[in-house]
Amino acid sequence: MAVLIDPPSWPAHGTVFSHLVSTSSLEELHSFAVAAGIPRRAFDEDHYDVPARRYRDLVHQGAEEVSGADLVRALIASGLRVPARRRGPKLRAALSARWASLLPEAPALGAELLDRWAEPHRRYHTQTHLLAVLEALDQLLEPADEPLRKAVLFGAWFHDAVYDGAAGEDERSSADLAVERLTGQADAVVVQEVERLVLLTVTHDPGPGDRAGQLLCDADLSVLAGAPQDYGRYTLAIREEYAHIPEEEFMTGRRAVLERLLGLRPLYRTAAAQGGWTERARTNLMQELLSLE
Repeated sequence: MAVLIDPPSWPAHGTVFSHLVSTSSLEELHSFAVAAGIPRRAFDEDHYDVPARRYRDLVHQGAEEVSGADLVRALIASGLRVPARRRGPKLRAALSARWASLLPEAPALGAELLDRWAEPHRRYHTQTHLLAVLEALDQLLEPADEPLRKAVLFGAWFHDAVYDGAAGEDERSSADLAVERLTGQADAVVVQEVERLVLLTVTHDPGPGDRAGQLLCDADLSVLAGAPQDYGRYTLAIREEYAHIPEEEFMTGRRAVLERLLGLRPLYRTAAAQGGWTERARTNLMQELLSLE
């Protein structure tokens, strides 16, 4: 376990910057940054950008000096690295391409949705989450799902299109937005199904024969089955989104969420998700719940 720093060599804002990373967890990295007086705005997905004037001071406080190449290798080995395609312009480009394949005649709607997913108050329900859900659907959708595919993908795009941190209300507003924006762009039956699917993400509890609901809910919950580092990143982001909630109140609410998820039998409904994700997800959920006790 260590915090690493590479030589200041990345130019920006009239100076050069170093990267500060952890080899073990984002918690370690954030704790080091707080102790060193590094503002949270300097954090960029998996590292802090720190100006050259802070380099020696940070080394003195315990950051280990390594080359830029060694820092990248260590970050990749830690499992904390956020791939380039999940960052900024590349992330938006990847999502734009996916939207163009789904509804090419409505580029303005795709741009509006991406702007919504990029709102500055979001920490977890971001474009990164949207891409993760779409990539999870890549794994879950089967050839036999072709009749459901368009509605499920629209459901993914709209399921958190409105996000103000009000559980239930956000989903209702997102469903309303889907109906408003898709009417005239898609068949009425598809629009009605998208509305239903978005509302289903309130409970993540689709019925036994609801294949479309199972696909979307499993994809939305795929984050629960992430590697420990990814799950840690998810929990930190969730806490940041609810930073306005006092700690005790947040912990009470979070326990209720975890207990509800652990109470879902099964947690995942599709065979692919049940076989590949259930064990890791339950381990992550239980460990987080125990950490709140």
